[in-house]
Amino acid sequence: MPADADEAARHKAKMEKRKAVQDAEVASKTLEKGLLIVHTGPGKGKSTAAFGLVLRALGHGWRVGVVQFIKGAWDTGERRALEVFGDRVAWHTMGEGFTWETQDKARDIAAAARAFDKARELMADPTIGLVVLDELNIALRYDYLQLDSVVAALSGRRDGLHVVVTGRNAKPEIIAAADLVTEMGQVKHHFAAGVKAQKGIEF
Repeated sequence: MPADADEAARHKAKMEKRKAVQDAEVASKTLEKGLLIVHTGPGKGKSTAAFGLVLRALGHGWRVGVVQFIKGAWDTGERRALEVFGDRVAWHTMGEGFTWETQDKARDIAAAARAFDKARELMADPTIGLVVLDELNIALRYDYLQLDSVVAALSGRRDGLHVVVTGRNAKPEIIAAADLVTEMGQVKHHFAAGVKAQKGIEF
């Protein structure tokens, strides 16, 4: 057998074994449930990944809900893009800006409370399959919301509902309650080189 044919045969045999293992692993997973998904860490991409899931859910015909904590009413590309889906997207930007912008803790606490009330409303809506709680981790980090109350609401969500929580510094209690946690690491960021936030990339 020629050398390249021998290599191809070895590769085929290796991939057949790998496929058998992979197929057995997939077949062993039989549960289906609504997931609590957490995107945290110092790296860029936490909210971006959440909106990728929103697009995927919309592609399957779902209705989705979005509540933005902390962030003010920015004119973002994702919001503009999702507006074309009409009432299939329930979008609520309820923050008043980052904490260093508002400089008013009482106001921030009140805004976070209103936002979580809206989150509860969306989570209770049986027509919604996915809810994104954007920057909820930041509101919890600054103690704008009662952690135990938030964890109880997320853990007690209705069957089949998927919830995505974003923001750096996720509390250990949120991580413990989650089904899936992804930590975005930061290897390199253009901001450190003096590049400003840009349309289509950051917003």
